[in-house]
Amino acid sequence: MPRLYGFDDTSRRRLRDDEVDPLRQMVSRALAGQSNQDVALWANGEGYRGTLGGEWKDASVGRLFRNPAIAGLRYEGDELVDAGHPGIITCREFDALREREKARSAGDAGPSYDYLLVGGASTCGKCTQALTGARTNVGTPGYRCRPKDKSGHGGCGEVRMDAELLENYVGEYVVAEILKPGIRGQIVKAQAAVRKQAENLKHEVKDLEARRTELGTLYGARQISSDALVAAEREIKANFKAIRPRLRYAEQMANFSLGNAKDLVKWWNTAPTASKRAIAMLLLEKVEVFPASARGVRTVEPGRVVLHWRTLSGLSGG
Repeated sequence: MPRLYGFDDTSRRRLRDDEVDPLRQMVSRALAGQSNQDVALWANGEGYRGTLGGEWKDASVGRLFRNPAIAGLRYEGDELVDAGHPGIITCREFDALREREKARSAGDAGPSYDYLLVGGASTCGKCTQALTGARTNVGTPGYRCRPKDKSGHGGCGEVRMDAELLENYVGEYVVAEILKPGIRGQIVKAQAAVRKQAENLKHEVKDLEARRTELGTLYGARQISSDALVAAEREIKANFKAIRPRLRYAEQMANFSLGNAKDLVKWWNTAPTASKRAIAMLLLEKVEVFPASARGVRTVEPGRVVLHWRTLSGLSGG
């Protein structure tokens, strides 16, 4: 039986000094509102590993937080009692972790996942349909090409891929691209072009809002029929739906900053998803994903993921 993180022995009589502070920081981040996934990313970025040397995951962080031993406690039936060994966090903090877990369980069977490559960033290599985020049968986050529904909307339904596997693969190549000589200067120039795009998109949104107001006025004055009003509003709604994601991503691309990060890999592992998505979409036109050679494949086989890189100098026109 492996020892519990933070303790030097399986009997939990001695604390492990180099794991006490990391565990306390992980708990503090969780109680400050971060998800288990965010806590795991932070811990991995800092170089902390589990007792068997593996990286932290959403599930392993959750198991640690649910173990009363980290507070020097144990369950006796449904009651928490003193376990007779030192604790790393306070009993009050563990109570707060339990309340947090109850809120998570009541709100969702699994924690929400902030997908990196949605909104057209990743597409099916067989049918070109945009991939969407979807949990697998066991509840882990993944990407899939949704099959056609009864109304004919959707794709071939033949591509599925684990989210962590795809995002880590893309992240490695994006980080490697940023490390190339001169790429940061190109990014700065490209951001200027994207800022202009964002301003243009904002003007389009304002024009659509003005058109919607004008339609209401015309209908109120009985200058257009209800059928014409419904048709026009449907068109405006479709335009809003198309423009708003583009504006959101353009603003993310324009506003992210790598600063003077000395360790880019560490930055990538701990940065908010919005920042990572911004730089990924600044460098990539799209990520194409093809079916695996067989069900259950847990590797990125050659040719399965194709990255389409942008020409940064051409961003002003696209």
